[in-house]
Amino acid sequence: MLKKKIKKRTQEYKKHVGQVPGTLIYTGQKSDKDFHVECFDYTKDHIEESVLLNIEDAINYKETDSVTWINVDGLKHTEQIENIGKQYDLHPLVLEDIVNTTQRPKIDEYDDYLFVVLKMLYYDTDENIIIEQVSIVLGKNYVITFQEAEGDVFGSIRERIRLSNGRIRGLKSDYLMYALIDAIVDHYFSIIETLGNKIEDLETELFSGHARENINIEVQQLKREILKVRRAIFPLREIINRIEKGEHPLIYKRTITYYRDIYDHLIQVSENIDIYREMIWSLMDMYMTTISNKMNEVMKVLTIIATIFIPLTFIAGIYGMNFENIPELHYKYGYHVLWGIMILMFLAMLYYFKRKKWL
Repeated sequence: MLKKKIKKRTQEYKKHVGQVPGTLIYTGQKSDKDFHVECFDYTKDHIEESVLLNIEDAINYKETDSVTWINVDGLKHTEQIENIGKQYDLHPLVLEDIVNTTQRPKIDEYDDYLFVVLKMLYYDTDENIIIEQVSIVLGKNYVITFQEAEGDVFGSIRERIRLSNGRIRGLKSDYLMYALIDAIVDHYFSIIETLGNKIEDLETELFSGHARENINIEVQQLKREILKVRRAIFPLREIINRIEKGEHPLIYKRTITYYRDIYDHLIQVSENIDIYREMIWSLMDMYMTTISNKMNEVMKVLTIIATIFIPLTFIAGIYGMNFENIPELHYKYGYHVLWGIMILMFLAMLYYFKRKKWL
């Protein structure tokens, strides 16, 4: 099974080897998902929500005075992604990064737009962590998001746009990108909370002294899970830090404060991840200590048993020698006396070990 996984990862990597830069090759696992494009076009007083059946219709929102959010689901359909890129003059390397789901979170600045890659994290029904790449293109009056499949953490953003709650309908596209990133970062807190609960449960079980035999496997899985979360979240601090500097004309000064708030949240999440990382290493040490203590208990019992039987074996060995002149052998009650001495020695040693609390 492990060889198959390594081979699969190697094959995904080899897809890019020798390819012309800018070649669109989807590297994700959700190849069976349909292509779906939803569109929100709004001003402070008006909103239009639609599903684009024809991808060419997206060009109609490029030069409008309103703010447009185009959400694209289904990265397997590289031809459609390339078509959108042509309509909005996106660089071929940007399109390549969009469909490369192993891309590290980053930000690229271009003259007319910003390109941001980040990771959306959530748990499925079996509490397995799902890491999905989200690519965001910020233009003067539009935001385009690219996801592998339907289902995300943007439900609250859609409702705020529909109901005109908060500032989102009254500000520009840079605030819309902030709201999307903020929704993703806020969801990190639920991930961190779940990780913390898992660690506390394992810690309680280990301290109870009744840990399951396969608990070491769970600790290892949790350690890998934390490392995945760390790799997904930590680079985002650099992204927000660059946006915070406010050097790109698409990011207005009034929005910088909001991005600074995201940065503060990321610092908090990062600190929690580092704490949980240390805790999981402590759990591994605790598990090894528990195993060592159990082994020591077994060895202590075996040592006590051996210690008890050493003098008894010594006595039995002496009287088992084949010498004719052993006076005790001719004594009428010699056998019973010997048994009495051995039993008394056994009881005396048990009493001594009990007093020393070795038993």
